[in-house]
Amino acid sequence: MNEKINELKEEIEDLTIHLADMLEAVLYYAGVKENNLEKGVKEYIEAIDVVFDDEDDQNMGYKEMVEVIEYLKKNRPQLFS
Repeated sequence: MNEKINELKEEIEDLTIHLADMLEAVLYYAGVKENNLEKGVKEYIEAIDVVFDDEDDQNMGYKEMVEVIEYLKKNRPQLFS
């Protein structure tokens, strides 16, 4: 049982890393400069709560992601320069 739990924990960790990389790629293609990607990810995560007023973010699809990126472009332009 413990072995299965450890395998699942490793899989979750791998998926988390993969999702973080995907978010960096999305931000990069949205115009965030490469040297700002780490900060951009942090700003993006914080902006989710601002844009959606702490609503349940389980239903975030691509439209909601675009909305957060548009917020960053307007309110955090330094990430894109």
